[in-house]
Amino acid sequence: QVQLMESGGGSVQVGGSLTLSCAASIDTRRPYCMGWFRQYSADERERVASIYMGYGGEYYADSVKGRFTISQDPAKNTIHLQMNNLLVEDTAKYYCGAALYGTTCPWDMNYWGKGTQVTISS
Repeated sequence: QVQLMESGGGSVQVGGSLTLSCAASIDTRRPYCMGWFRQYSADERERVASIYMGYGGEYYADSVKGRFTISQDPAKNTIHLQMNNLLVEDTAKYYCGAALYGTTCPWDMNYWGKGTQVTISS
């Protein structure tokens, strides 16, 4: 069984920063990769950042490159997303995902958290 728990969402003004965290509770094996996605409404979930657990390898959406940084604590099956210079268009619900097998990485996740809201005001 896999459970993902996100934390760190909230509200900040444009130009501010937030850090999201996601801890994976897994009975079997360490995730091969984990990542962050966001969803604005009923639209499709958008890729934000992904990382291969253990040895690194980071991937970012063009819209967040240079502003967001994904990092990991593989011993704790935890990832973080440092978000700087936030924009109004970054407002969304952010979801953590995990993939147990490398064939679906870096973007096709098998398990999802419940999400955490990020709201940026002007």
